[in-house]
Amino acid sequence: MREITYRQALNEALAEEIARDPNVFLMGEEVAEYNGAYKVSQGLLDRFGPTRIIDTPISENGFAGLGIGAAMVGLRPIVEFMTFSFSLVAFDQIVNNAPNMLTMSGGQFNVPITFRGPNGPAHQLGATHSHATECLYANVPGLKICTPATPRDAKGLLKAAVRDNNPVLVLECELFYSHKGMVEDEDVDLLIPLGEAELKQEGSDVTIICYAQTVPIALAAAENLAKENINAEVIDLRSIKPLDWPAVFKSVAKTHRVVIAEQDRPWCGIGSEIAYRIQQEIFDELDAPIQRVSQEDVPMPYNEALEQAVLPSAAKIVAAVKKIC
Repeated sequence: MREITYRQALNEALAEEIARDPNVFLMGEEVAEYNGAYKVSQGLLDRFGPTRIIDTPISENGFAGLGIGAAMVGLRPIVEFMTFSFSLVAFDQIVNNAPNMLTMSGGQFNVPITFRGPNGPAHQLGATHSHATECLYANVPGLKICTPATPRDAKGLLKAAVRDNNPVLVLECELFYSHKGMVEDEDVDLLIPLGEAELKQEGSDVTIICYAQTVPIALAAAENLAKENINAEVIDLRSIKPLDWPAVFKSVAKTHRVVIAEQDRPWCGIGSEIAYRIQQEIFDELDAPIQRVSQEDVPMPYNEALEQAVLPSAAKIVAAVKKIC
């Protein structure tokens, strides 16, 4: 094991999969000559050349469609969006074509494509660059969605996504690119199955369900709660679709109280579905109403103080836990 950044973990995953499979290639805005907007593709052009690392025009709908066509004829494209807010320009390709082609072709065409890039709010990017898109895409049958919160998960989930025969969205965290964490050595073929949650911290009093940017704030909340003798269990979903329901139900049956922390807005969100499934499947295990902590249901402000007021926080999670404990 060694300590590397989230950015380096993604870079290693890309390099390993491109080297392993000649059908894999990376395409997107500035991924080649500029080494990526966030330097995730640093050095890949020099190593693999312009037929494997391809700069595209500023035309998300166009290069997303090109990637889907390439996947239909046997290649395995990795399409980078500079931000998943820009993926909304390619919504038709991602929602209408990629997930439906297998069914609409009667099983003739798989679409093994990976869409990746930063998702969700970062820091003072304004309303049009701060979208958390997971609930939009989770509503679409045929798409898989993972949300790595650590360098290890970033590498293992991206490699698994590239090898999957379905379209997969790897929703990265822009603010985490410089975060460091322990990852297996490069000679280990690290694969983390899609749909497998991780128990980040064991507890007995309440389950905090989180993913992506809410993972570190959930852990910070758990640390603060421990000072008040409230023992929180923290579950990192890692994948939104498929979602690890057995892990969620097991934890809730243990603690009997639930707080769901999500980076997206509350209306029709990921937390809504999780809350519904918990009460549907194991209602008798609940000793208190399920609580949710999310963004406020407003366009993201640019002002820093207002932005912080809108976003989920450790303090908001602590308040939600105290309400039911």
